Amino acid sequence: MGAPVRFLICLVFLLNLFLALSLAREADAGSGGIAVKSPFLAAQPEGHELIRLAYSEGQATQGGPQEDRSQPEVRGTGDDEKSQGSDPWADEAESLDSIPDPLEPMNRAFFVFNDKMYFWFLKPVGTGYKEVVPEVGRICIRNFFTNLIMPTRAISCLLQGKFEGFGIELVRCVVNSTAGFLGFQDVARDALNFQIQDEDLGQVFAFYGIGPGLYLNLPFLGPSSLRDTAGWVGELYLNPLDYMVEDFWPNVGFRSFDMLNKTSMRIGEYEALKKAALDPYVAMRDAYYQYRLNQIEK
Repeated sequence: MGAPVRFLICLVFLLNLFLALSLAREADAGSGGIAVKSPFLAAQPEGHELIRLAYSEGQATQGGPQEDRSQPEVRGTGDDEKSQGSDPWADEAESLDSIPDPLEPMNRAFFVFNDKMYFWFLKPVGTGYKEVVPEVGRICIRNFFTNLIMPTRAISCLLQGKFEGFGIELVRCVVNSTAGFLGFQDVARDALNFQIQDEDLGQVFAFYGIGPGLYLNLPFLGPSSLRDTAGWVGELYLNPLDYMVEDFWPNVGFRSFDMLNKTSMRIGEYEALKKAALDPYVAMRDAYYQYRLNQIEK
């Protein structure tokens, strides 16, 4: 792609961003500090479902033993013990609750690296960015990048035979790219109730019977598995950003900006996870596996 085309794309991106920020300031000035509903604010800031799930599991881990100590010990009858011991699903349920982690020492090292990167860089920069860019502007930027990676979700739906989801993604892209100003507004969801199809190549591999393999905690990317990492590599070839911005450093800049914007919208959730979990690494690993199982089952 030629330099003039890339320049035009960047110019349109900046103009839409300026429009979003201008509307945000007008809304703040007109409301006098009172929250005002607008099409931009219709989309709530995305929550990090993985961290939220890990936080819930951490709370249950801490609360469970305390509740047990407060209740008198009750011994079951012989029939109850037999029925529990003869449960044919007990071993299978136990095996589904965890993912193999033979590389735990390396994964823990990368977990510490990501932890330091968050507290030393991402959180301070994200906090400053949050103070400068209003929430409505950050939502618009998130919508833009979500609309941009539509091919990943659409092809993932198609490969799983989810033709309705494939059609929804196509309609979403056309509507949001036109009426939604290049995707800065999610008109398809607000006007047509067409929700994002949360599909990726990792789920496609699972659909065809490929197991997760082993757990990986990757630097910068966080929790993953061997299967999902292979899916992530495949998605690099489906992301239009790699074809629109072919130069390495500008491409990294756009991806870093997307990561920074998302981080600014969930500051505090990771801190809650660390505070609630006895072992944040284990809580994140188990929550990631359960989160992916839930996605695959849908």
